[in-house]
Amino acid sequence: MEWYWVAEYTPKFIAGLWITIKLLVLSIVFGMALATPIGLVQVTGPRVLAWIARGFCTVIRGTPLLIQLWLIYYGLGSIFPFIPGIRESFIWPVLREAFPYAVFAFSLSVAGYSGEVMRGAFKSVNKGELEAARAFGMNPFTVLWRVWFPRAIQNVLPTLTGEFILTLKSTPLAATITVFDVYGVGSMVRQETYRIYEPLLLVGAIYICLSGIIIAFFRWLEHRNLQRRLSTN
Repeated sequence: MEWYWVAEYTPKFIAGLWITIKLLVLSIVFGMALATPIGLVQVTGPRVLAWIARGFCTVIRGTPLLIQLWLIYYGLGSIFPFIPGIRESFIWPVLREAFPYAVFAFSLSVAGYSGEVMRGAFKSVNKGELEAARAFGMNPFTVLWRVWFPRAIQNVLPTLTGEFILTLKSTPLAATITVFDVYGVGSMVRQETYRIYEPLLLVGAIYICLSGIIIAFFRWLEHRNLQRRLSTN
């Protein structure tokens, strides 16, 4: 194995790593912002919104992420230029880049999968806790924000850890729409240096490190929540 190319491509790998991290974090933030109401509405209704949410999750989970990504990038990307005023607007420089489309596609993916996780999370919370909160005079929003949502998240932290790691391992698909994440940089190195295994091994090691950070963070959250429970009992 030869690693002579590492020093030359290190700045590009750092830039690609930063893009991967941004893509992952933004997708999780926006995806969970959608997943929470998607999961909640399937538990509380109304029935029409519950059907829509269930249908959304079915479509997202039933179609390959690569197809979703291409439909969004090549579909929306080809429509926007023909909308009057778009080219002259301040958002056109953003819409010309592939990164926002990747964030949008991955956010929908996170919402589809985590929406079902959150549905189970909300259903897993003991109804007695919610009734006790209402007995204290809390309004529905306060019950949701201070009791129901925190307890639901605590119950599914291990599951969310796995979902977010799967999202991380899906980010290389963004390279298919010219987003130069860390995998995209590794592919470029293979093409320019004709080294096949070394760049792939380096990229794999980077993903293992990122996965380890995610696992460590969520285990810390689990331990912190356990300590809080023990201190309140």
